[in-house]
Amino acid sequence: MYRRNVLKVLLKSLILLIFGNSFVFSTPKKKLMTNEEWKQILTPEQFQILRGNGTEKPFSSNLNYEKREGEYLCIACNMKLFHSSMKYDSGTGWPSFFNCYEGNLKTRIDYKLLYPRVEYHCAGCEGHHGHLFNDGPKPTFKRYCNNGNVLKFITNI
Repeated sequence: MYRRNVLKVLLKSLILLIFGNSFVFSTPKKKLMTNEEWKQILTPEQFQILRGNGTEKPFSSNLNYEKREGEYLCIACNMKLFHSSMKYDSGTGWPSFFNCYEGNLKTRIDYKLLYPRVEYHCAGCEGHHGHLFNDGPKPTFKRYCNNGNVLKFITNI
């Protein structure tokens, strides 16, 4: 048993040296709090979107127009969700991405409009971010339609 654990640590260390930290330790750390705790750190609009599965008005987020290189993080838990190279202009009024960081978003079916849609949530805090559609550009043909007011943009300087 001890030998197996030592071998696991050595193998992970070797992979870490070769591929880098994000490849080995990609399991998100959960940040779960009560609604009262979330209300203390989120604005009312952010709380409604993240915890109440709400949607902001189209064209209401400045991130819809962001063109700089950088990372898009969950406003609640700082989990990296998207890189600027994954972003494109879908014309919908919400920041849209054709891909995300693997394992950092979780999906489930939403029937609020009576027909099934795929909604996605941050894997770190389980906050609602938007809906996933199959009308995006190549190579994935996916459109992660995100509420911009629950994203934080960090430039790569």
